[in-house]
Amino acid sequence: MSDFLHSGWALFVAVVTAVSLLACLVLLAIAAKRRVMANDNTTGHVWDENLREMNNPLPRWWMGLFVITVVFAAVYLAFYPGMGSAPGLLKWSSAGQYEAEQAKAREAMAPVYARFVAMNAEQLAADEKAMGIGQRLYLNNCAMCHGSDARGAKGFPNLADNDWLGGNDLDYVKKVVVEGRVGVMPAMAAAVGTAEDAKNLANYVLSLSGSAHNSVAAQLGKPKFATCAACHGPEGKGNMALGAPNLTDKVWLHGWGEQAIVRAITQGINNPMPAQGRLLTPEQVHVLGGYVLSLSKSTRVVAAN
Repeated sequence: MSDFLHSGWALFVAVVTAVSLLACLVLLAIAAKRRVMANDNTTGHVWDENLREMNNPLPRWWMGLFVITVVFAAVYLAFYPGMGSAPGLLKWSSAGQYEAEQAKAREAMAPVYARFVAMNAEQLAADEKAMGIGQRLYLNNCAMCHGSDARGAKGFPNLADNDWLGGNDLDYVKKVVVEGRVGVMPAMAAAVGTAEDAKNLANYVLSLSGSAHNSVAAQLGKPKFATCAACHGPEGKGNMALGAPNLTDKVWLHGWGEQAIVRAITQGINNPMPAQGRLLTPEQVHVLGGYVLSLSKSTRVVAAN
């Protein structure tokens, strides 16, 4: 598809459009000049012994409508984009109209959000109207990844618990919503050693949270945990500043068990969250951030309706 972004295609579209309109006029002119082909005003074609094809000229109203259609197309192409990359006299674009409509909507909603701007997370959580708006913002912008109940899925964090990576205050949540976030764990296969070493280390990681594991393999893998301690800490409790998960709880974002952990160790993890700053206003981000924080500080979950 990248070939169609070449500037030559714009010229091709413009030429085809212009030639098509001209061809319509030429066709109309040829049709208007046709003469009677027989004395009885027929084309000479006969079916079923006595059915003859007449050669009557096109009705004037039809020809007039055809000409009006072609003229309308030419005027439209002069004012609106259609001739390749030419913007048209009105400089209209779908992107420009979208931005104008968004600006109009933001202006209309500004009074609604004004009362929430100065509220902190606790105040937002206590405001029923703010939570109602936050819920709708969540459903429209976050639910497709984190789920309508905000409990996430494999690779998509659960927002309804108290397990946070990177930060757990309103400013951090707003920053992630606006700028996005990329959770990265480098592949450690070379540093860990053999495939057997990776399995032993995986069992040691499982042992940190009291999960089912092979205790002999875990003891063999314990020395290898030194390669992980720089991020996850010597006790495996994680590092919020680095976004490194706590390995001593039983929260497994990318899958549980020896196989899943071995895959993370050997292949690494790259888990991006796209930035939403272009889709939401700062006021909307503020309310949405307060709503997301409220999910982890109460039993409230997003309604499915």
